[in-house]
Amino acid sequence: MDSIPCALTIAGTDPSGGAGIQADLKTFQELTVYGMSVITSVVAQNTTGVQNVHHLPVTMINEQLNSVISDMPVHSIKTGMIANKDMMQVIAEHLSKSVVNYVMDPVMVATSGDPLISEDARSFLKQQLLPLATVVTPNIPEAQYITGQSIDNTSDLQEAAFEIVKSFGARAALVKGGHLQGKAVDYLYDGNKLYTFEAERFQTKNTHGTGCTYSAAITAHLSKGLPLYEAVKQAKQYVTAAIQYSFSLGAGNGPTNHWAVRKERVEQ
Repeated sequence: MDSIPCALTIAGTDPSGGAGIQADLKTFQELTVYGMSVITSVVAQNTTGVQNVHHLPVTMINEQLNSVISDMPVHSIKTGMIANKDMMQVIAEHLSKSVVNYVMDPVMVATSGDPLISEDARSFLKQQLLPLATVVTPNIPEAQYITGQSIDNTSDLQEAAFEIVKSFGARAALVKGGHLQGKAVDYLYDGNKLYTFEAERFQTKNTHGTGCTYSAAITAHLSKGLPLYEAVKQAKQYVTAAIQYSFSLGAGNGPTNHWAVRKERVEQ
């Protein structure tokens, strides 16, 4: 591995800074990983929701990928919002040639409830991208869509993790229980063993960008050469602190605090 760990995020933007490319790069920086980005869509959004989306031409996405991969070391790749099938096909071609870790955040719906990808893209994601993933990190609505099964409790969460690996070909699945009541419990199944990650639940509406931040932290730790279990463990600690010390900014769901792990963090 090169001396400097490097991670690439492929996703949409968030001009309010809480999610998407911006959240990923902030997370990489805080975890001392050199961050790079390929933008798929320019999104007009804030803490209240999505106002508009402009998708970049597939040729431009391909050129961005070629620019980065031909010149820079890439130790891990993360994908977030990939809006349509054509984009996914180009990205899948690059991923299939890669031997680096691939973290898929299967972004389908914003925290505000706004849909972010088309129906045919959801199908392609399940059939073509999932088998390429080192780990996929769905929340409950995303896991329900992938598996076609309802998730109402922790047993359902575990079953969804098994199903995503066994039936869809991902090497590992981290199914997140943030939408359930009680402690925030996530389950990681790596094809051999089931791991449990539990944290205190904080009563806050300021969770904008939580999924992006969590998956970006996993990507960063994998770039450093950590095993998957340890990468998820440390990422869980990072995102828990980011939620605990989240910011009441904006009129909707405020953003998480990407520098919450610092001793000199700003608290409200």
